[in-house]
Amino acid sequence: MAGRGTVKPHSGFNANNDAEVLYKAMKGLGTDEDAILQLLTARSNAQRQEIKAAFKTLHGKDLVDNLKSELGGKFESLIVALMTPPIMFEVTCLRDAIKGAGTDEKVLIEILASRSANEINEIKSLYKREHNDDLEEDVTGDTAGHFKRMLVVLLQASRQQGIQEGLIQSDAQALFAAGEQKYGTDEGQFITILGNRSSAHLKRVFEEYRKLSGFEIEESIQRETSGTLQEVLLAVVKCARSVPGYFAESLYGAMKGAGTDDQTLIRIMASRSEVDMLDIRAEFRKKFATSLHKMIQGDTAGDYRKALLLLCGGDDA
Repeated sequence: MAGRGTVKPHSGFNANNDAEVLYKAMKGLGTDEDAILQLLTARSNAQRQEIKAAFKTLHGKDLVDNLKSELGGKFESLIVALMTPPIMFEVTCLRDAIKGAGTDEKVLIEILASRSANEINEIKSLYKREHNDDLEEDVTGDTAGHFKRMLVVLLQASRQQGIQEGLIQSDAQALFAAGEQKYGTDEGQFITILGNRSSAHLKRVFEEYRKLSGFEIEESIQRETSGTLQEVLLAVVKCARSVPGYFAESLYGAMKGAGTDDQTLIRIMASRSEVDMLDIRAEFRKKFATSLHKMIQGDTAGDYRKALLLLCGGDDA
């Protein structure tokens, strides 16, 4: 997956020079938003951290605090997201999803279903360090039932590696027996198999399942489950098939119809721009009758739009 991002480290990078450009863009009356967004979308996250350090050394001020006081609205949220180290950004998103009024299940599902075991473990330990709380305890205190069980399984980050040839057939049969074949649903089977097998293994299970039942696994999940359990199981299935495909669908969902889910748009564009944005764009073009670039263009405005389009990195018209 290396090099599938649209944002790459800037060659000839100089943290002090960049810090000066940002300082000038913000000092005095008015703010040069364009200078800020052009520079920050053209640096990797690691480089942005160096700029932050240089800014403090040169000016004795916190760059992110300065940016917050100069910018506003969605544009500010996007720039702050870009300035946050990746794992820290995910910890913050999860914390906000749990600690606010009510629970933002969508954020819990998106992050826990799509990240690798290593990333989940890093998120857990940083969460502990930052908040002195246990992420699993916070999640279980805020969720219930089968949905909670599935999130706990994902938080264990103990997916098996590779393909267990001997289990493909029996996994497919177990899923069939747990859903389509019985009255009611044995959610536990879905949770165990979808939560613990590798993506490569699950893809083979889904093929077997289709032969066995005549249905795609997604169709069965939609029929057999509901609510947040259904959402998390579908997310896991989509991520097993293709993580970029999953994010392409999430982005489309965030922008289609009236209104925009800007939080989701910002979260995905900021967190995937250095990871797999090129693949997300390709999947988007394949799945929908438009490009990600065109959809962002039609759905957003101003500096916010400009910055998002730079992160998108091109049009696949």
